[in-house]
Amino acid sequence: MHRLLRYTLDLFAAAPGAAPLEPPLPALPPLTGRADPSLPPVFFHPKASREALCEGMLVRYAFARSRRRTIGFQVGPQGLSVRAPLRTPLYVVDAALQKKAAWIVRKLHEVLTRPHPQHAPAMRWADGMELPYLGRTIMLRLDRRQPRSMASGWDAAGDTLWLPLGSDATPAQLQRAMQRWMQEQALTLFQQRLAHFAPLLGVRWSSLRLSNARTRWGSAKSDGTVRLHWRLLQFRPEVIDYVVAHELSHLRVMDHSPAFWATVESVVPAYAALRRELKQERLPAW
Repeated sequence: MHRLLRYTLDLFAAAPGAAPLEPPLPALPPLTGRADPSLPPVFFHPKASREALCEGMLVRYAFARSRRRTIGFQVGPQGLSVRAPLRTPLYVVDAALQKKAAWIVRKLHEVLTRPHPQHAPAMRWADGMELPYLGRTIMLRLDRRQPRSMASGWDAAGDTLWLPLGSDATPAQLQRAMQRWMQEQALTLFQQRLAHFAPLLGVRWSSLRLSNARTRWGSAKSDGTVRLHWRLLQFRPEVIDYVVAHELSHLRVMDHSPAFWATVESVVPAYAALRRELKQERLPAW
C-alpha cells in the first residue's frame, strides 16, 4: 500500500436483459477545497461515485460490482476501493462500510503519513557485479570455458557464479544468462518447498509455474496450479517459505479471512514479520 488509500466499491450489475437493480449514481461534484475548519476531513478516489461519513471523515470512493461472494475493501494508491456481489443492495454495502469505518480511517491515515518508498537502482550488468540471492550476496563472473549448463559454475563456498560468457558479452546477454540460471534454481527450490508444506497443510498442488508478474509474488488456483515469481530467490529462504505457505493455504481457504491467516500461521508462525519484509524490501530493477 502507498501513501494514499483507494477504496473501490464495485457497481452492482443486473442480470442480462433485466431491469437495473438501482438507478445510475449521479456524478459527484468535484472537490474544490475545504477551507471551513468545521467541515470533516475528506479522502476521495479520483473515480469516486459514492461517498460516506466514516468516523467524522468524508470518504468518497469508487464503487463497482463483480462476481464475488462477499463485500471487499481495498486500500490502494488512489483511495478507497470496495467490491460487492452482483445483487447485494446498496444499503447492505453502506452498512458494511460503516462496520469497517474505523479500519478505513486508520488505514487512510497510515497511508497518508507513510513516506514514499525508495526505488532501488537498476542493476548494472557487468563482470564482477553483485546481486542478492537467498539472503546473501553473490558475484557474477564471466568465463567462456564454463559448461553451457552453468550448473557447475556455481561456487557456493565463494558465493560466486561463473557464467559461460566471454568478456565481450553485452549486458543483455549477461542478464538473460543470469535469468535462465535463477529460473532453473527456482524450479528446484520451489518444488522442494511445496513438497514440504503441502502435507503439513493437508493440500495437494497439481503443477508449478514460474511467474514474471509485475504486482504479485505468487498465486494459486482451485485446480492446484501454483505460480511463484522466480525472483523470490533474491529473498531469504524464510521469506520464500512464507510465500509458498501463503499460496498453498489458498488451496484450503480461497480468501484472506481470519481462517486463511490462521492456516498460514499454523505452518509459518512468524508469517506477519516475513510478510512485512516482503513488502518493504526493494529489489534492484531487473
